[in-house]
Amino acid sequence: MKPYISMISLGVTDLKASIAFYQTGLGFPRMEPYDEQIAFFTLNGTWLALYEKKALAEDANVAFNESDFHSFTLAHNLGSEAEVDRCFEEAIKAGATSTKQPQKVFWGGYSGYFKDPDGHLWEIAYNPFFTIGLEE
Repeated sequence: MKPYISMISLGVTDLKASIAFYQTGLGFPRMEPYDEQIAFFTLNGTWLALYEKKALAEDANVAFNESDFHSFTLAHNLGSEAEVDRCFEEAIKAGATSTKQPQKVFWGGYSGYFKDPDGHLWEIAYNPFFTIGLEE
């Protein structure tokens, strides 16, 4: 395994305004095809995703409230469902708390979420459609 952060997902209040900020204000290239519910930007070695705050909390299977939800997740993409299961299990053994067991997900991949010992949300995922970041 090559450890790296493949994606950072930000929970945002106004998706259209945030897209404009990152696309126009910072010049980040938005990936096509465009989707009305989420935006992806390709950066060097990682992706940035913008997602409505409540939808991001729901995807991670955590309660949404402004004081407890940090409004971001980090993702580590791996090469197979089996690798996701192994990594997830090791994280739990090391002190992480599961919020969503690895499972097949609506977008066609496989992922699970956990909180690290400080409560930061991590998604461990396998995406059969895209390689994010480092090539094998």
